[in-house]
Amino acid sequence: MRSQWECLLQNLGVWQGSFTRLSPQGEVIEDIPSETSLLLKDDRKTMRQVVRRFHNGLDHGQPQDLVLEYSSLNKNTVFFENGAFSQGSLQFSPYGDFGAELGLIYGDRRLRLVALYNPQSDRPSQLERFTLIREHLPQSQTPERPPLTLAALLGKWEGTSITLAADWLMPESVPTQTECQQEGDRVIMNLTMPTNIGNQTITSTAHVDPLNPNVLNFDQDHSLSMQTVFVGDGASITCPKEIASRQAFQISLSWLLERSLHQRLIRTYDCAGSWTSLSLVTERKLA
Repeated sequence: MRSQWECLLQNLGVWQGSFTRLSPQGEVIEDIPSETSLLLKDDRKTMRQVVRRFHNGLDHGQPQDLVLEYSSLNKNTVFFENGAFSQGSLQFSPYGDFGAELGLIYGDRRLRLVALYNPQSDRPSQLERFTLIREHLPQSQTPERPPLTLAALLGKWEGTSITLAADWLMPESVPTQTECQQEGDRVIMNLTMPTNIGNQTITSTAHVDPLNPNVLNFDQDHSLSMQTVFVGDGASITCPKEIASRQAFQISLSWLLERSLHQRLIRTYDCAGSWTSLSLVTERKLA
């Protein structure tokens, strides 16, 4: 297995695109052109990362730059061998800011999404906004994917899930089978994975939001209110609408890379609010 630093190097380059701020329901609030460069310095051991956002457009005014240099990675950032990664809060607390970034890479395009929550202290933290970051290398000929739809995910999928535990970054790989069916406004998803006592199937049920066809609202489980929001570039985000103490939860980013190829990146927190693992699921649609 590659080291975490070697996995980071899969993201080298100058990535051009935009930062799109979205409401919790996926509505576009603001779109800012951007350029993010990740380049090694002459010592080949230090990464120089420059994030430029052109708030007045590419042709007007000076960009706003964020410059970082580092030669090691923080514990809250984890990479897979193909360059997919996530960084975010190590611990959820209702008294502080909480958020997570998830990033996928495929060829000469990258997709990143940031979910941020507002601390509420006396009640669950509320989902505040998303930032969708769509990027490509300068010579890319790969077009942006159309917005994801539920219809594109229906059917049977088969692949592999690779998990990195927060305290032990050795990958654990297991086969997966996913089936997604629609009955009217009801959506049924079955995920089957092997366990020590045989295959286990996890079933989730959601309903298409009557006011927004790009949102799926999951049936509540122990008062955890989950949703999936379909966004641009063939992506979707699944996360809680609010996070309460003493409740396990996940935040996941999905990307339809090709018509029959799909990836999910899943960041998992336990009932104590601690980040426990990151999983990368790659599946192909069965004919």
